[in-house]
Order: sequence, then structure tokens, then C-alpha cells
Amino acid sequence: MKAYSVVNTGVDFYCKAVAQVNSFADYIPPLFLRLILAVEFGESGIQKFHGINWFQEISFPFPFNLLSPDISWNIATYFEIVGAIALVLGFATRFFSISLVVLTIVAIASVHWPAQLTSVSDLITGYRIVDEEGDGLGNYKLPLLYIVMFLPLIFKGAGKISIDHLLNTGAKKCRTA
Repeated sequence: MKAYSVVNTGVDFYCKAVAQVNSFADYIPPLFLRLILAVEFGESGIQKFHGINWFQEISFPFPFNLLSPDISWNIATYFEIVGAIALVLGFATRFFSISLVVLTIVAIASVHWPAQLTSVSDLITGYRIVDEEGDGLGNYKLPLLYIVMFLPLIFKGAGKISIDHLLNTGAKKCRTA
């Protein structure tokens, strides 16, 4: 009988702990995802803003190759900067998350993807942060991780610590009034 009571107490404690952690699920994780992605993309945008346009040295996949390198540079620069600010505020989070995912996919396709892909082994080798060997097998790990980090923001939104949440709450109150 005592073993059953100990097990029940343990299960009850676990359920209460999980409920407590779940109560923060709409606050903390989306905020931290937004902040870390904002830092990464904002830093990249600011470096582009103060740097030299190196887009002229790379070839972009279709249809992005239809734009001049200068236009592509400006689009990337300003989407990274404005997107970072929007992510910090939690404003238009889904729009900017999708936009930055598209930007990241273009970056993978034009800069980070293996230049020579002859086997699955080459593809797996390219799953790394930096191509230190200079073997041309890519370095798409970090951009892929960014895409995965954007998925909860795209599918679930910015969370409750955001302008998006305030706007949605206000809109619901206006509709019910």
C-alpha cells in the first residue's frame, strides 16, 4: 500500500511540475527564440549595412538572379535589420519569420550549399558550421538551424510577450463588443 502511495505522490508532483512549466510555454520560449534570431539576423544586417557588397561575387538561384546584386544586397540588409527589430518587439512575427526563412534558403542555395555534390556523403559532410577544409562541400548547418528555430514562430506565433499578442487580444475585444 505504501509503494502505491509513493508512486501516486510522485506522479502528482510530476504532473504539477509539468503544469507549472507549461504555464510559461506561451511566454518564455517564443521570446527567447525571437531574441536570439533577432541578434543573429540584426548583426548580419548591420554588417552588410556597414560593409562592402560581396553579392556581386556570387550567383543567386532563379528567380533571385533576376535582381541586380545591389538590389539583392539592399533587400537582404534591410530585411535583416527591420526583421530583427520586428522580432524583438514581436510585431508581424509570422511575416518577418517567413521572409527571413526565404532569405536564409536563398543564402543556403547560393553560398552555403555544397559546390560539388556527388554523393550523400558529400551532403552529410556539408552539414557543418564552417568549411575549414575549403573542400567546397558547403556549410549549411547554421542556416538550417535558423530555419528550424523559425518554425515555432511561424506556426504558433510570437507568444504572449509581443505586440502581435496585444493586437490580437485588442482585435478580439473589438469583435466581441
